[in-house]
Amino acid sequence: MPHSATLAPRAAALELIAAVFDDRRSLSEARLAPSGGLAALPPEGRARAARLAQDTLRHGGRADHLLRRALRKSPPDPVIWVLRLAIVEMLGLGAPAHGVINDAVALTRGWAGEPKLTGLVNAVLRQMALHSAQDWAQTPVPRLPAWLRGALQNAYGTPITQAIEAAHLAPAPLDLSLRDGSVVPDGLDGQALLTGSVRVHQAGQVSALPGYDDGAWWVQDAAASLPARLLGNVQGLPVLDMCAAPGGKTMQLAAAGAHVTALDMSGPRLVRLRENLARTGLDATIAQGDALHWTPDTPFDAILLDAPCSATGTIRRHPEVPHLRNRADVKALCVLQAQLLDRVLDPAQGLLRAGGRVVYCTCSLLPDEGEAQAIAAMARHNVQALRGDVPGLPDDWRTAEGGIRTRPDYWPEAGGLDGFYMIVLQHMG
Repeated sequence: MPHSATLAPRAAALELIAAVFDDRRSLSEARLAPSGGLAALPPEGRARAARLAQDTLRHGGRADHLLRRALRKSPPDPVIWVLRLAIVEMLGLGAPAHGVINDAVALTRGWAGEPKLTGLVNAVLRQMALHSAQDWAQTPVPRLPAWLRGALQNAYGTPITQAIEAAHLAPAPLDLSLRDGSVVPDGLDGQALLTGSVRVHQAGQVSALPGYDDGAWWVQDAAASLPARLLGNVQGLPVLDMCAAPGGKTMQLAAAGAHVTALDMSGPRLVRLRENLARTGLDATIAQGDALHWTPDTPFDAILLDAPCSATGTIRRHPEVPHLRNRADVKALCVLQAQLLDRVLDPAQGLLRAGGRVVYCTCSLLPDEGEAQAIAAMARHNVQALRGDVPGLPDDWRTAEGGIRTRPDYWPEAGGLDGFYMIVLQHMG
């Protein structure tokens, strides 16, 4: 690959990383920017830049371990990120050192605005290039930020916290939910999981996989597919999918025969939901509105509340998450989650019919956003937890108050799964 063709994706990767730390934007949000280095790249260049940004965020702590031995004092942050990216590429991804170092020097001179530090970058990276793959493999597993690590240690203990951190080093596998139950498209090389998902090996470009054009499946982590399954038989029932976009759970419910109303306050996210429904040939009623104030004409038999949360259970696929959140964010999210639970569980709100079921879930590892919310909601409302039946669900995933907890360190031999909490609640009166 020509030198100029490698420099632009690397520069774009650094722009994405800067968006995370300077603007507190997720990588997926930053990728949608209409201008900048990423927008100027062809599709393969944009994909390469996104992968580099993800890998650098995922393994930056391992690069720091090696850099601490090579630097007497830390250079400015832009230069540190140039060094991290280069080290991850050379040692973690096996990119040829010569091209990586040349581009890193050019980026330091241009993108980082630090021309006087080009000699330092050149010297440090030539030293880093002497490390072996074994040296890289033996670097310590990076620790999560203190605010998150402390919360996980309090919840699960140090050994489990360390196992979760180790699980974050590997990107999440590609899981698919099937539109027609157990019908796997011809030519799709995947492993059927006990939870009903299909885990694809050597995925490559998602849109090129068998069954994509036919709408036979959609991408959805195995853990994310469980909450909709917990509602049980929804054939013919009116069901509200609250905070629905981008629509994985909406499509599950529609495929199971429910009359789904998909509610979300984000117009752009609902556009994506409509596109997903169109590709899969599934139907749902789309409603745009604030879940705290939107009211239907008639109450629903069941509600799936996938509440806004810290997303700390998705760090394998979104390694920027620990850098976007803090304790104050989680506290504010917990207030919102409690408000949403009160909205769906209070019969006076007109959302749920008498005797209806609610599944509350979050893609968070924090009990404050999961188990604690469920316990508090059961104390405030006349509701009980129901045992949701999912074939193949291990008993040790079930929690004392009646919910289900998944973690990234589960199923290590199969590639893990996202961290989720979910519970089925039903009025007792």
